[in-house]
Amino acid sequence: MFKLTGSTSESLIKRIIKIKHKNYKRKGTVEKIWLEKSYPPGVPFEIDPDKYASIVDMFHKYTDVYADRAAFINMGAEISYRELAQQATAFAAYLQQDLGLVKGDKFAIMVPNCLQYPIALFGALIAGLTVVNVNPLYTARELEHQLKDSNTKAILIIENFASILEKVIDKTPVEKVILTSLGDRLGTVKGAIVNGVVKYIKKMVPAFKLANVDYFNKVLAKGYKLSLTPVALCGDDLAFLQYTGGTTGVSKGAMLTHRNMVANLEQAKAAIKPQLEEGKELVVTALPLYHIFALTANCLTFITLGGTNLLITNPRDMPGFVKELARYDFTAITGVNTLFNGLLNTPGFSELNFSNLKLSLGGGMAVQRPVAEKWESVTKTRLLEGYGLTECAPLVTLCPYNQQHYSGSIGLPASSTDIRIVREDGSDADIGEAGEMWVKGPQVMKGYYNRQEATDEILKDGWLATGDVACMDENGFFKIVDRKKDMIIVSGFNVYPNEIEEVLVSHEGVLEAAAIGVPHEASGEVVKIFVVRKDPNLTEAALIKHCRENLTNYKVPKIIEFRDELPKTNVGKILRRELR
Repeated sequence: MFKLTGSTSESLIKRIIKIKHKNYKRKGTVEKIWLEKSYPPGVPFEIDPDKYASIVDMFHKYTDVYADRAAFINMGAEISYRELAQQATAFAAYLQQDLGLVKGDKFAIMVPNCLQYPIALFGALIAGLTVVNVNPLYTARELEHQLKDSNTKAILIIENFASILEKVIDKTPVEKVILTSLGDRLGTVKGAIVNGVVKYIKKMVPAFKLANVDYFNKVLAKGYKLSLTPVALCGDDLAFLQYTGGTTGVSKGAMLTHRNMVANLEQAKAAIKPQLEEGKELVVTALPLYHIFALTANCLTFITLGGTNLLITNPRDMPGFVKELARYDFTAITGVNTLFNGLLNTPGFSELNFSNLKLSLGGGMAVQRPVAEKWESVTKTRLLEGYGLTECAPLVTLCPYNQQHYSGSIGLPASSTDIRIVREDGSDADIGEAGEMWVKGPQVMKGYYNRQEATDEILKDGWLATGDVACMDENGFFKIVDRKKDMIIVSGFNVYPNEIEEVLVSHEGVLEAAAIGVPHEASGEVVKIFVVRKDPNLTEAALIKHCRENLTNYKVPKIIEFRDELPKTNVGKILRRELR
């Protein structure tokens, strides 16, 4: 074994590529023509997935190097890298010494983008825990499943959603609840004002009763008085259980190790670093940090650059979002198509100062050409599209930083990433031919938590079968053609028809149901349902009410069509494809 670096490595790889040019059809052999033909200057072919023993090692290094820089900003309040390290360590000490949590225990975080998130995130990791990210907008049913499936021992939750937790906590393994309010880390005066407005004026905190509760600020105060016992971590240790759906509709926890995450942040950094300067970047983080895209691309990657994350708590308030952007010289922004489109259609956005903006990165769902072109026209910067999966932590491909204009492509494989396009018979497709995209690299998950069968379906000899149909052109650029799965993508979030259908048929007035995705200008897709009524008096309004009680908002159907019957196979399986 030996390691090649720098130009020697790249020139040798290029020679190997040319030798392998005629062997592309051999199963499992990847012709990395993108390296020879299209990789931009300064982006390495390979990254070192073992550069840091763990995310914690990475965190300690950069919080020391950039101690005096602002790490995160939210609602005008800043936390420096030094303060972040201190508060995260105090939080870790509390988890370890006060709660008695040990390495490998599961800790859930259910908060929006606010300063509490990174403190709790890195605190949990320092304590050796596995972080379970939870969408704060989950319904009681969704929350119960995730907490039970992950065997979560303790949870940090914003009090706005504590009433949801109250409904299910007795059915879960959760032993301890840490409550936080939106303004807890904004300073004494401002925090009290924000919390008062949220609770008493806007009435955004429904009444709840929870036992065995502690409060975030008190937790930190306790932690400062406790001594942390260092926890030894290695690359194989589990950093995150990141929940994602599947064709079965059951949400599954993707096991992402410290090595997976280190590899992916190094891959992301490698792709964008030629555009950026260490210690000088401010990235707009409007996507929620509980989502794998923002977690890796914004939170983790920009820490290695000494960057500042500007946390947007409520990006749906577009006028407020634009007003916040006007206060800062931001240099990078990530988002999904709906976010970029929303900003472009908000008064005042086009008047902002974009002179410092170097990087606009779109992912989570397909970036639409009209949006990308308008973004380029308004901001004078390119909107680069990427592709990823929760199971890949998430980055798989990214358009090169030197791309001049939007191309409709998802770009080139990240450093140290192999991609195959596979036919139905398992052979490799020709250049330009569509097939299922398979991915191999150090960012590929360990598997699904406690779901070996589901793991075996997606992981094949080290390759991850994405379920997405794609093709590769002669220069190594990839394009998504279609989805093999029936998955629906609404504003970057995965929605699974089986889950929708299960909720629908639980209504006593429904006989049969099917869900599909239909194109939508703003969100990419919306959910459309087809329903056969059991109760002839069943109305659209009653169905929507039922869905709202059991599904997060983005999963709630927007279009309803009643039918006398649904198309089925000879064994009675509903044929969704005939409904599209």
